[in-house]
Amino acid sequence: MKAEIEVCVDTLEAALQAQADGATRIELCGRLDLDGLTPDEDFIQQALQELAIPIHVMIRPRGGDFVYTAEELGQMELEIAYCKAQGVPGVVLGALTSSGELDLENILKLATLAKPEMLVVVHKCIDYTPDPVAAFEHLLAHHNLIDYVLTSGGKPTAREGLPVLRQMVALSKGRIKVMAAGKITKENLEALAAEIGGPAYHGRLIV
Repeated sequence: MKAEIEVCVDTLEAALQAQADGATRIELCGRLDLDGLTPDEDFIQQALQELAIPIHVMIRPRGGDFVYTAEELGQMELEIAYCKAQGVPGVVLGALTSSGELDLENILKLATLAKPEMLVVVHKCIDYTPDPVAAFEHLLAHHNLIDYVLTSGGKPTAREGLPVLRQMVALSKGRIKVMAAGKITKENLEALAAEIGGPAYHGRLIV
């Protein structure tokens, strides 16, 4: 199977270029300098109109940590509803508890709002948990709601997170797709993919 190649962008120009360079999907963000926030509505509409490949929209109300207030979670719910109404194929989301574990209750609540029309990606908040493999196993119990996990194996780069990424791929048994990330570029993609053996890869410079 040919791996999925996702490029994260925060401009339409970058999205169109990534498509031209062979990306199979776009992660649409605002403010990549803050590691990606929810893009504005105009950008979402432009991308839906002009791109021939699917987009997944980042749902993240602010930079910084992933511990959200009730108000911020309410904002995320509205953003998911907007994406659903516009026909966006997928959303990217995540939340942590104050103790640093996955906030499963709110992740599943948000994922339920997205279903069944949209795919759901849990983003790299999982890499900030004490044990990303254990966190992944908790998500696997809810594979009816979660389609992908974006992760660098708990490390800054996919190369450093390789053992954990391989473990996640083995555990997934196709239930949740492991989308490897973390300094994956067009230069190292082939070598890393051969070692990780996962179905999907993500980066800014991956094509």
